[in-house]
Amino acid sequence: MFFITPAFAQSPGGAAGADIVMQMAPFGLILLIMYFLILRPQQQRAKAHQEMVSNLRRGDTVVTNGGLIGKVTKAVDDAEIEIEIAPNVRVRQSRSAIAEVRAKGEPVKDSA
Repeated sequence: MFFITPAFAQSPGGAAGADIVMQMAPFGLILLIMYFLILRPQQQRAKAHQEMVSNLRRGDTVVTNGGLIGKVTKAVDDAEIEIEIAPNVRVRQSRSAIAEVRAKGEPVKDSA
């Protein structure tokens, strides 16, 4: 109480607003760097994966997240596809569990 006077506790000239901005600037810079190095690439990868999954069609060779490699035989609905992993062995797989498309299949048939 005797060592610090009220004059030392006050900021000179009322420039407390600029002082707060200078203290928060490094945090803002760190958040901006994190956005461009971490969040933005992750969003782009998620968008590319969603586009890849929505463009799956019969005949595509796919790899699942579990490591199964097979050929798409049928699109069951918007959430599932049917994959042939061996001759006469077909499994239903969630579209979101597809890791990559190795080879594209035949083009979509034109309806006459």
